Amino acid sequence: MSFLWNDLDKISETASYFLERTKIIQSNIANADTPNYKPKDLVFEKVLNENIQLKKDDPRHLSPDTKLEIKKYIVEDSYYSGYDKNKVDVEHELAKLSESSIMYKTLLEVMKKDLGKLKYAISGR
Repeated sequence: MSFLWNDLDKISETASYFLERTKIIQSNIANADTPNYKPKDLVFEKVLNENIQLKKDDPRHLSPDTKLEIKKYIVEDSYYSGYDKNKVDVEHELAKLSESSIMYKTLLEVMKKDLGKLKYAISGR
């Protein structure tokens, strides 16, 4: 029966990542006028792309690493510096915020639809 919840668990974990990233970006925007503030970002995709190997479909392929542990990292961005050594670029942060919030809302809609399918199946109509 746990196979019914596997996809919802993955979607929920991904949605929580985007919610956490949204909070960090909002903090960056709130500190746009704070001297010496360095913006932070939650990095997951970069680490995932660097560490995940392809599935083994052919005997000539290398074996995938099953012991790989993926973590989320908070990193400081240092791409811009203002007169007060504040490194927050508000336009860049707003773009990241919009991307993150759109992904979060989309994942919530997917969860809602999946739960609706389960409810429909349980009701037997």
